[in-house]
Amino acid sequence: MSFPAYLVTGPRVGLSHYRPADGPEFTARARESRDLHAPWLFPPTTPEEYEPYAARLAGGEGRAGFLVRERATGALAGFVNINNIVLGAFRCGALGYGAFAHAAGRGLLGEALDLVLAHAFAPPEDGGLGLHRLEANIQPGNAASLALVRGRGFRLEGFSPDFLHVAGAWRDHERWAVTADMCATPRPAGPATGSFA
Repeated sequence: MSFPAYLVTGPRVGLSHYRPADGPEFTARARESRDLHAPWLFPPTTPEEYEPYAARLAGGEGRAGFLVRERATGALAGFVNINNIVLGAFRCGALGYGAFAHAAGRGLLGEALDLVLAHAFAPPEDGGLGLHRLEANIQPGNAASLALVRGRGFRLEGFSPDFLHVAGAWRDHERWAVTADMCATPRPAGPATGSFA
């Protein structure tokens, strides 16, 4: 399989848009990662599930999806999606993300999230989304996800009982958020290269 051109790169990862051609690798990685993801996250594990999922994120209004690839090998390491994007006076989106099992615990998703934050908060004239705020709603027991947002400077804003229907039940979530002004200081991960244009 040929690898797509990266939209932007960091020292170890590159981001690309979702493509139909990525379905076999994405779903294989998702199946390999079931134990890591459950009970928090359920990405598509079959081609039939992947196709509409990727189509929504590849060009859907109100969404922006990014596949995370290891630059050294081109292998998919995970994904970062911005859902429920609302512009106008709100200029906010909700994050969804996951690392695949072979890449977990190596800091790759943190590097990718830094790239996505920079893109989300950059003004449209610079190729960004022009957002002011990003939110992450996380189940309290999901220690890895909580550590990821803490490491990116998100602040805890509250607790929502029975917030999202996950794995057959309404689950409590902590509400974390970051704003553009909170991300104004460059992170020490290294410079990004490329463009989202």
